Order: sequence, then C-alpha cells, then structure tokens
Amino acid sequence: MASPTWKSLVPTLSIIIPTRRFDPGVRECATRAAACLPDAEIICVEPDDLPPAGSPADLPARVRLLRATRGRGTQCNRGAQAAAGDLLMFLHDDTELPADAASLIQSAFSDPRTDLACFRLRFDQRHWLLGVYSWCSRFESLLTTFGDQAMTIRRDRFAAIGGFPDWPLFEDVELARRVRRVGRITKLRGAVTTSASRFLANGMLRQQLANGLLMARFLLGAAPERLAARYERQAGARRSEDPRPAETRPGERPLRERQSDPVAPGGDT
Repeated sequence: MASPTWKSLVPTLSIIIPTRRFDPGVRECATRAAACLPDAEIICVEPDDLPPAGSPADLPARVRLLRATRGRGTQCNRGAQAAAGDLLMFLHDDTELPADAASLIQSAFSDPRTDLACFRLRFDQRHWLLGVYSWCSRFESLLTTFGDQAMTIRRDRFAAIGGFPDWPLFEDVELARRVRRVGRITKLRGAVTTSASRFLANGMLRQQLANGLLMARFLLGAAPERLAARYERQAGARRSEDPRPAETRPGERPLRERQSDPVAPGGDT
C-alpha cells in the first residue's frame, strides 16, 4: 500500500529549514524533504546579513527562500510567519526524514491531544555510544527531545505559546518546555537521520560531556547568547562558507558551522 501524500492529509504541512547559508547542501536537504513530503510547502530561511544566495529561479521546485535576522529561533519564527500550513515542521539542514514521515505525522496528529510531535534520532555513523543516544530519543523528556528530531507543531498551538524565543541556542528546548506546560508532545516511531560529525571530530564521550555542560549551564540560567559563543568555538560540525570576515564573528573560526547543527545532548553538537 502506497504511503499517503499531503494532498490526502488534513491538516496541511509547511516545512521550515533555518540555515546559515543556502548552499548546495541545504538545496539537497530541501530536495529530499520535497521528495519525502511531495505536497508540503518548503521554506528555507537564511540570515539577512549575508549577500543573497541566489535568485528564486535558482531554487528547487516548491521551495521558497526567505531572509531574517541571524539566529535559529528568529529564523524559525520568520519562516512560521510566512507559512500557510496548519502544521509547522522545523527541519535542520543536516537531517533527513524517514520515508514514512507522512503517515507517521498523520497518525500522530489525528489525535487532537497531540500538540507537538517529533521523530526519534538516528546518526549517519555507527558507534555503540551513538546507538545509546538514539535509543534514548524514543522517550519524551527535557533531556531527550530536541530540535534535531524535526519538531512538528500545530500552528495554532505555536502561536498561542509565542513561538520560539529569539535565541541563537536552546530555542528548541524552550519551545518544548512551553508546549509541555499546556499540552502534549508525542514521539513518533520513525527516526530521522542526522550528522555525527561533531562526535567524530571531538570524540564521542568528550562531545557528549561538552553537550551536557552547555545544557546544565542553560538550565541554571546562563544566557543562550553567551552559551552560543562557546558552542561556536567547537570543532567538527558540517560547515558552509560564511563570507563575513572572521573578525566580525565573535567566538567563531573562519569557517562557520551550519545554523541547524543540533545542540541537543542526543544530537550532533
């Protein structure tokens, strides 16, 4: 039996992809998402402090490119404002959806009690510790639900809780906390696949300890902007070129890491 497409599903879906730069890697991500959910609207949002990446004629079919103030939370909110769907999916640009994403989302949101749903996590590299992280992602909690799992939320609930905070880091953690206060988060049975490049570059255990320290400092009240500067100094993320001079990028090295590199302890941070 063929998987349903979004022409046959209600409500409608918009996919929002925040990114540091609309480069060939982001184009590939958008193209894969379009193939997986062929009737969904796809919106990529890049920072407005960079030269435009291209003209609308250069974009894949059904993909729109918007610009917003730099920062993942801000860029996600800009995409949500422009989206037409009843459901909003926030997809990181190094993450791939499972083939049965449409049917899984349809099933979750057929339950009116579901306000937000997200997938389990899988990595593009094999390691026993990454396997442990992946297994834990089936549970819904403060420490196992993050933005690299393709968070999908009802548009009316997103508006009611004020959307994402305009933070450069941990905006996904705060969105989930806001939803938990008033509704329910559902974990889907399928898994997205995301990059393990930071774990490979920094070491599995060392990277996870760094993730945990960032999370602990955030929960103890450290400013996300300050934590983001530390996060940017980490090595190993999938990168795209940022034409801004290195000296104008506080806390960063000449090559920028993608806006959508996961920050979660269970993801590639």
